[in-house]
Amino acid sequence: MTPKTAVITGAGSGVGQSTALKLAALGWRVALIGRRAEALEETRRLAGDAASRCLVCPGDIGNLETVSAIAGRVLKEFGDVEVLVNAAGTNVPNRSLEVLSLADYTAMMDTNLHGAYFATQAFLPGMRARGSGTIVNIISDAGKQASPKAGPAYAMSKFGLAGLTQAINAEERGRGVRAIAIFPGDIDTPLLDRRPVVPDAAARSRMMKAEDIADCAVFCIQLPSRVIVEEMLVRPR
Repeated sequence: MTPKTAVITGAGSGVGQSTALKLAALGWRVALIGRRAEALEETRRLAGDAASRCLVCPGDIGNLETVSAIAGRVLKEFGDVEVLVNAAGTNVPNRSLEVLSLADYTAMMDTNLHGAYFATQAFLPGMRARGSGTIVNIISDAGKQASPKAGPAYAMSKFGLAGLTQAINAEERGRGVRAIAIFPGDIDTPLLDRRPVVPDAAARSRMMKAEDIADCAVFCIQLPSRVIVEEMLVRPR
């Protein structure tokens, strides 16, 4: 039996990496997408015996031509794609309205929102034609409620990603495609190092781990195709 295929953006670290490793361990073929080739190679190395089923695809998902080229490579190598996980995300230290630069604003929107849209448009036609597919968008609880902790650009991009998830379900559920929005609270990932005040070890110990959110994604992916978990809000206890 041919293994199923998943495409994971942001697969070089955090939730993207953890989700990729969990799916690879379950026998999936996984396309690893991210900016840094060395980080993606590390994800593949961590996959152990499943490394041969991991395809490293470095590139900037905020660039439409790059995403189109990566999608062509993935479809040529693996054929059908059953699952897309949009896990790539970024933020900047200078994130408040008072100090946010246009360059930083643009970079966040490109990675957090436009990249997810580009990837969706790249792989959705195949899902639509086949009559099945799952798209998981790793958002943030900043996509539910803006806060100074997240900053305006991050919140705007995450609210937009929530809207994209709703739009996919509104238009595509009748054609067998489902979209899932996961809204995590604080997670101990490398993205914390970009906060204006970096959390210390004690604060990080009270946060969720990347694998917790990956477990949520895998749970939703493995549900029967008749089921859509449209939204999942997950916070540290």
